[in-house]
Amino acid sequence: MPHPTISVCEGYFPEEPVAPVVVTSSPGPKLKKAADALNKVFDSRAAYFVADYAKSQGNYIVDVDGNSYLDVYAQIASIPLGYNNPKLVEVAKSDKMTSAIINRPALGNFPGADTEEIIAELLKVAPKGQDKVWSGLSGADANELAFKAAFMWYQSKKRGYSSGFSTEETESVMKNQAPGSPELAIMSFERAFHGRLFASASTTCSKPIHKLDLPSFNWPKAEFPSYKYPLEANVAANQEEDRRCLAIVENLLKTWAVPIAAVLIEPIQSEGGDNHASNEFFQGLRDVTLKYGSLLIVDEVQTGVGATGTFWAHEHFNMSPPPDMVTFSKKFQSAGYYFHDPEIIPNQPYRQFNTWCGDPARMILAGAIGKEVVDKDLAKQAARVGNYLYPKLEALAGKYPAYMADLRGKNRATFIAWSFKDASLRNKFLADMKTVGINVGGCAEDSVRLRPTLVFEEKHADILVAGIEKILSSY
Repeated sequence: MPHPTISVCEGYFPEEPVAPVVVTSSPGPKLKKAADALNKVFDSRAAYFVADYAKSQGNYIVDVDGNSYLDVYAQIASIPLGYNNPKLVEVAKSDKMTSAIINRPALGNFPGADTEEIIAELLKVAPKGQDKVWSGLSGADANELAFKAAFMWYQSKKRGYSSGFSTEETESVMKNQAPGSPELAIMSFERAFHGRLFASASTTCSKPIHKLDLPSFNWPKAEFPSYKYPLEANVAANQEEDRRCLAIVENLLKTWAVPIAAVLIEPIQSEGGDNHASNEFFQGLRDVTLKYGSLLIVDEVQTGVGATGTFWAHEHFNMSPPPDMVTFSKKFQSAGYYFHDPEIIPNQPYRQFNTWCGDPARMILAGAIGKEVVDKDLAKQAARVGNYLYPKLEALAGKYPAYMADLRGKNRATFIAWSFKDASLRNKFLADMKTVGINVGGCAEDSVRLRPTLVFEEKHADILVAGIEKILSSY
């Protein structure tokens, strides 16, 4: 007798809960006590709840009171294969991982005998057209490293890649003055989020709280397309919006007070509201960066690793030629940037450098994640589940238009969002969803974003839709 088909999630997590379990209000008594204790040694004011990771499994996160939530936020889009995935546990317990953790090398000076092998695993899932990688520590760090690479590339192009530095350059840079410290810029977009470090915060433009009180660079912000939905009913208007925004980009490249070494963009603006743009917009952006001699950096920190139905979201756009650099983190559990032009490697050693140059332990994990995503075809699964979920959400949006406006993310797997017409209700909705055992996150001031794992399946989508309807029907 043939065995019934076991889904990918069931194969990983045969004991995953079949439904959420809510045993206390949120926050419950144990959570309040844990949060109060934590707040004495750590700023925990932003905490949704205190989790019990030992008991969390698959698509379910458990809090210290024993509430088990279907998690469609997944650590702000950074859990790829579910909580306590057995394949990743196996990798974590390997001798190779133990060595990487306890002998953490200064990779730039003392790479291990296995470093090339570790990097080779990352390159197996490199974006199309990329064959090199530089490792970092976080998404913001990955972007800042890419900025450094772009600036050094730009100046090397001016002086000649193999040329040395003039005495004037080496002396002036020690005073933070030109020409050794040149006036250059990175262009980003309004509503973008690229991190909270100093240079990355200068490119971030989603919420004031991300960058208040920080000194910033005077770098340009172009306008990212703001589409009308549904897309099918607003083709002409959205095409005109593409043209308008591309004209702004070109004008800034032509007229900004200092040279723009690179243009930085997310395939989908995530923190800033899940804002989408078309293939034509991204190809136009690629064309204009080539025209004016600026690099194109695609920030795949949140969109990468299968979340939109392809391993890398920008591959939906079929840009030609491919971008110059692609930054990554989150679901890859590592960080850094992919690239292909050897002249993006600085012309002398110790220029792109720090003690660790990344983290081999996290790179090992990234390689294992990439292998599972490819072997289990999880990007395709995410696309399938998204195609199942999206029309159910469309039906809810038709029923509750005030609470589910501008539904977006069609054909982008489970990378789906919508907006509330009354922004004040959005936060209430996020809190109320916990009463039905679902953990969900927001973006911008008025939107809800779905960021489930790659092992989120149709049965989980049904629970999510039922929970949304239960809450919205009570408003």
